[in-house]
This record gives sequence, structure tokens and C-alpha cells, in this order.
Amino acid sequence: MKDPVTAMTGITYDRESIEHWLLKAKDTTCPVTKQPLPKDSDLTPNHTLRRLIQAWCIANAENGVDRIPTPKSPLNKSHVLKLISDLNVPELYIKALRKMEELAGESERNRRCMVEAGMIKAMVLLIIKCFKEGIRKGLEEALRILHLIWTPTVENKQLVKENFEFIESIIWVLECEVDNHVEVKSQAVLVLKMIIEFASANLLERLKLDFFKQIVKVLKEKITQQATKALLHVLIEVCPWGRNRVKIVDAGAVFELIELELRNQEKKTTELIFSLLAHLCSCADGRAQLLKHAAGIAMVSKKILRVSPATDDRAVHILSLISKFSATHEVLLEMLKVGTVSKLCMVLQANSEKHTKNEAREALRLHSNVWNNSPCIAVYLLTKDPSRRPVLRESLISFPPK
Repeated sequence: MKDPVTAMTGITYDRESIEHWLLKAKDTTCPVTKQPLPKDSDLTPNHTLRRLIQAWCIANAENGVDRIPTPKSPLNKSHVLKLISDLNVPELYIKALRKMEELAGESERNRRCMVEAGMIKAMVLLIIKCFKEGIRKGLEEALRILHLIWTPTVENKQLVKENFEFIESIIWVLECEVDNHVEVKSQAVLVLKMIIEFASANLLERLKLDFFKQIVKVLKEKITQQATKALLHVLIEVCPWGRNRVKIVDAGAVFELIELELRNQEKKTTELIFSLLAHLCSCADGRAQLLKHAAGIAMVSKKILRVSPATDDRAVHILSLISKFSATHEVLLEMLKVGTVSKLCMVLQANSEKHTKNEAREALRLHSNVWNNSPCIAVYLLTKDPSRRPVLRESLISFPPK
């Protein structure tokens, strides 16, 4: 134990352990006596036991035991309210923010206390104020505090649900030239992801092209892997609403996603990229942008059967959309040259999901008249197990084109 406290049942526990127990358990009881123990029950510091622990540490110092420092007094609501009020005093502003950040990073108990005192609303209002008044000082601390203490309560969800001004504030932060810009932008992106998850349909439909241009710009900067994944989550989340898919395409996202994937080696990021590309390729402009990139079809084809079933599903879906709606003669020839048709044949032989195989088969059927006698297919079939050739040929030959 480092900070012994006694519960109302008379049993002493380490503060961090019993607070974690009370926080996570559904029906909280005293772990020893099994008596009910309310989540908000008082925990009384056991000073006698703490002094004994410290004395033992001192006695065993020669054995490498470090003395446990005297625990700090638990944070209380009045202290948090005092720090919030200090934000309005120019000479105390930064000091108060740094103290809040320190407290938020110390323990889950501190974070709960800060939430109960209204710290989330205070941080949201502070960031909006910085946006309106052009204040950049303290942005990093405010964003980090908000990210650390964010709790999706009904009140907090309501706070951001229709708060278009807060969205504008975060985009302004992403545009700002500030010291330590990588950390500031990373925190802003993580906060943006939190907001978007609880934003209303009305707010998501009102997002402007400039919003998406700024997101794509930060995505291009590749500030951190965590920020990149958060931005991809944001774009995926907003895709279904209004004309957002077209706006994302107009912002140049398809080109940047292909460029990002060409340099990416992280599985989860690939899955997110392909999920977003599948959304964007459901519209004509999105498919046109993918086909315009010299590596578009090749990149999508290459990832099939190399990353995960989720990536396979999205990649085959993209190729299926191209086959149905954007298959010019030049595109069909490119799909042969870069190995797309061979990959679709391989999907039929792999342990892919049934609907993934169906989409691959349908794409092959649609243009069997073009691909049927291609030397690319002949070479592919000749290099495979002879016992599988009839099945592969069937996918191209036995089904007439629609």
C-alpha cells in the first residue's frame, strides 16, 4: 500500500485499488466483507498504517526500498471551482491551466472530481473564447485537459451536440501557427474525434468545404499516427450525412488517401483508409479521382489478401463499383495490366467472406468478354495448381457478360 484508506465497512485498502474497484464494479460491495459499498462512500485516510509503511520503507532503505512520500490530500470540488475562476484572472490564467493539467494526469479520482465541478464546460467555453479573441496562449493545455477528462454524460453530449461554434474553434486551432504545433494539432484532432461522435445530424450536414479542406491538409502533414487514425475516423463518421462525401472528394481526400496508403505499413490505418475510400467511391467524382491517380487501381488491388478480411471486403467493393459504373476500355485494360483481374480470381479461391466472393465474381462476369482471352489471365492460370484451373476459368468463361 502507498495510500491506505479505510472504507465504511472497517476494512483498509490502498486508495488507488479501492477507488478503481468502486469505479468499475456494477454492484459495488466491500471485497472482504461483501457488504454494500456505495460508489460515493467516504474513504478515511489510515494515518497510523501509513506511518508504519513509511517507517518500514526507511528501515529497509539499504535493501533498495524507496520511502513512500506522504500522499496528497484528495482533490475537492471547491479547489476545482477556484481554479476555474482563476482562468478569468490574466496573471493566474496559465498557472491555473497547468495546475488543472497536472491534476487531471494524476488520477481517475481527480478527473471525476473535475468533471463533477463543470471542468468540461469550462474548457469548451475557454477554447471558443480563444477562437473568438484570437488567443493562442494556453490552447495546448486546454485541449489536453479536455481530452483527459472527457466523459460522455448526457449533459456533456448535449454540450457538443449542436455546438457548431466549437467545431469552428477546433478547425481554427488546426489552422493556427503555434509553438509546439505537432502536440497542439494532435490534441485538437483527438478532441475533434470526440465531438464528431456525439454531434447531431443537423450539425454534420452543415459542415462546410473549408472544414474538409483543413482536415485533408492536416492528414497530408501526417503529424502523428494517432492523429492520422483520428482524422480518418472523423471523415468516416461524417460521410453518410448530406453532401459530405462529395465535399470530401472536392477537398482532395482521395488523392491524399492513396498517397498515405502507399507509405503506410500499419494494418489498422489501412483498414480505415479502405473503409473511407469505399464510401467515397460510391459517388462518381470519388471513382474518377481514384482512377485519375496513376497508382489508384494498382494500390487497391495490391492490398487484397495481404492485410485483413475487412480490407479485402472494402477493396473488392471499390473494384466492383469501378467495374459497374466506371469501366471504360482503358480502365479494363489497366485492371488487367496491374493484376486486378488475377486478384479477383484469387479471392474466389481464398477463404473470403461469401459476399466478398459474390462481388468479385460479379465484377468478373461483367467484363468477361474483355478479359476472357487475355494473356494476363492465361499466364496466371498456367502458374497455378492445375486442379484449380477449371474453377478459375469458370469465373471468367462460363458466365456471359450482362
